[in-house]
Amino acid sequence: MGPRVLIVPGWGDSDPGHWQSLWEKANPEFHRVVQRDWLYPICADWVEALERAVRGAGSPVVLVAHSLGCLAVAHCARGRTLPVRAALLVAPPDVERPDFPPVVEGFAPIPREPLPFASIVVASRDDPFVAFERARELAGIWGSRLVDVGVGRHINTEAGFGPWPLGEQLLAELRG
Repeated sequence: MGPRVLIVPGWGDSDPGHWQSLWEKANPEFHRVVQRDWLYPICADWVEALERAVRGAGSPVVLVAHSLGCLAVAHCARGRTLPVRAALLVAPPDVERPDFPPVVEGFAPIPREPLPFASIVVASRDDPFVAFERARELAGIWGSRLVDVGVGRHINTEAGFGPWPLGEQLLAELRG
């Protein structure tokens, strides 16, 4: 079965057809990290909720983050020793772009330290929230392997990602 999986959604949470929600529904041992406010995210609040979930899991975890959830993971990893075995970081956004929606608070600057656990960053070539080269740069900074899904927009329901076999393969690799 492998380590417990914590689902870490991004802004707005993951809708019922999103691959994160489908994985959670199909796997009772997967648990979602619930944020106090999905629509007006404050980094410190998100990091606190994530840390509480990781410490409360009772054993090492694998994190499955999407979008802003990826940055919550990167911020949470700074200066903490947590029982995290690995992380799948899908479509991390570039909150440092001048045109990024101002609804997020405290997620910039993006952490620029290697993550203290194995990680894979998954990015597409046409994500409206991050240029592919910027995603490649983040993967390098974090010490993550980069997986290029080609044209996939924000790798969410709107982009046609409901069931996502490649993501499941990557997660199985991290859990193994």
